[in-house]
Amino acid sequence: MPKANVGGVSLYVEEAGQGTPLIFVHEFAGDCWSWQSQVRFFSRRYRTIVFNARGYPPSDVPLDPKAYSQQQAADDIKGVLDHLGVRKAHVCGLSMGGYATLHFGLSYPERALSLVVAGAGYGSDKQDTHRADSELVARRLEAEGMAAVADFYGRGPTRVQFMEKDPTGWQEFRDRLAAGSAPGHALTLRGVQMRRPSIYDLGERMATLEVPTLIMTGDEDEPCLEPGIYMKRKIMTSGLVVLPKAGHAINLEDPDLFNRAVLDFLTAVDAGRWPRRRADSMTGSAILPKTT
Repeated sequence: MPKANVGGVSLYVEEAGQGTPLIFVHEFAGDCWSWQSQVRFFSRRYRTIVFNARGYPPSDVPLDPKAYSQQQAADDIKGVLDHLGVRKAHVCGLSMGGYATLHFGLSYPERALSLVVAGAGYGSDKQDTHRADSELVARRLEAEGMAAVADFYGRGPTRVQFMEKDPTGWQEFRDRLAAGSAPGHALTLRGVQMRRPSIYDLGERMATLEVPTLIMTGDEDEPCLEPGIYMKRKIMTSGLVVLPKAGHAINLEDPDLFNRAVLDFLTAVDAGRWPRRRADSMTGSAILPKTT
């Protein structure tokens, strides 16, 4: 079983395809298998890499709460790339993985060819509520186990879109979530989800980011819509894609739309055709040019 040792923690890794490296970073309710539709599509052109985060078997589940943090999640991406001998890669993450991807770009911009930050920003608007809800879920995980939590978590207001569009795919998602590690998920909630900064707290750092970035969200993923627009305004090398009638798990809900948008982005980046935003596009007026 392929493993990468990152600071004494073994992370499960899979690879497929050849070419420019493209690494996918999964969400809280997923794992590396959540990216199978993307691996099948992109491995025709890229060296695709997926891995399970710490706390997600067959990766290790360290029981020390200090082993989990937002920065550690970004460092784990770097650790996997280091293990594979990859100097630079395209990095694509969803939700928790989108946060990790953004922090990877902020911390290690020299290692990123590009960033896809999808479904990121949950909890940014109402951090106190987010932290309280996360603690309740962590306690339910400890008291009731993964299956009980998967039943209600998978039916949340940004998951029902997936359930309605693709009941079979949603059932597979729910079953994989139910098979996860309750301690690992609880530790991830408390160490990463509850302690990560709001997207709005990262404005100054994002304004310095020069890595080509694609921000993606579903139009019914309410907690991530405004943070997505905020990221677009702060990151001068970013573009924004909003998928219609879509919730949170957009790579699973609408894999074709997701894959095509990401492929168009990667193709532009690889061709050197993803420019920085022009200053004269930010006049504040729809018709009048910027004046000096």
